[in-house]
Amino acid sequence: MRCRRNLYLWASLLLIAFSEVPAKAQDLVPVVSGAAGFIYSKDSGQTALQPILSPVVLIPLGSKLLVESNLEMQGFVARSSPGGPYEGQYFFSVNYLQLDYVVNSHLTIVAGRFLSPFNIFSERIGPIWIQNFQDGPLIYPIGTRTSGSSDGGMIRGVVASRPGWLLNYTAFFSALNNSQYFSAGRAAGTRVGLFLPKANFEVGASYERFLQDHHSNSYGGYFVWQPGTQVSVKAEYAHSPQGQGYWIEGAYRFRESGPLGRALKNIQPIVRGQQFYRLAPGVNDSLPRADTQRVDFGLNYYLPHEIRLNGSYGRQFSSTGNSNNWTLDLTYRFLFPVPFWPKGAQ
Repeated sequence: MRCRRNLYLWASLLLIAFSEVPAKAQDLVPVVSGAAGFIYSKDSGQTALQPILSPVVLIPLGSKLLVESNLEMQGFVARSSPGGPYEGQYFFSVNYLQLDYVVNSHLTIVAGRFLSPFNIFSERIGPIWIQNFQDGPLIYPIGTRTSGSSDGGMIRGVVASRPGWLLNYTAFFSALNNSQYFSAGRAAGTRVGLFLPKANFEVGASYERFLQDHHSNSYGGYFVWQPGTQVSVKAEYAHSPQGQGYWIEGAYRFRESGPLGRALKNIQPIVRGQQFYRLAPGVNDSLPRADTQRVDFGLNYYLPHEIRLNGSYGRQFSSTGNSNNWTLDLTYRFLFPVPFWPKGAQ
């Protein structure tokens, strides 16, 4: 019943927003985007099959208001015991459902449910059609407790912009919510980033204060470097009272010149290394129980019509046991306007 009340609350807020928008808002067409995917994985000898549907809906309400929502429907099919039959579990989650008010380039006000803006993985790399490795980083739970999403308010924008650099910021507050589809922890935090457009390089830092149970601080840093269309390097560092660690990932896209380049133009080799160090015992913190190191190698193969085939192998080292991980996934990225919207809109 509590979940149902929360759904009614969010639906009511959206209806109010629609009712206050002038008729000219219909000049802009809502868009449905996202991806469908299928993941086959084998971790420590355990095989799992995961179908995923992750739609994103964008509804512009005039030139200043935008409703954004991302839902995820995921299945997990695996053997309940060695040699036993396959059994399936299915999950539904609301990653974000937010209303954005764009004041200007310096300020956007966000209300509702949004991805917790700690470092960059959750907001920029996390969707299945973007991330190169379907297993998230070991340090991902740091700064994203309890569900990776926040319920509350956020402000973001650009502090200053010059030809040679740009300084952006984000600040948020989240309330405690224990409902099934809108769970979130009570927290507050901020993130700042410095972008150098000529070098195509960004570096930033994050801070979060967790405000329930045992209050704690988490902080981290990140950088992204794309010197051209071929090379991409991303990295994050995060620290919490329970542990700290980092990951760094590189990808390379072949040039389309010459016979070899034309043959390999759709292939992208990828590699990621990461380490985690446990500092104190944690309860339900989703972090590794002991110091852990992991390295992953993979290939992306881009097919026509926004279809991507990905395969990867990872080796993990830990005092709790070493393991191998094999992953093969197929994703399809879709994007289309809402078909029933009035004609003549843009």
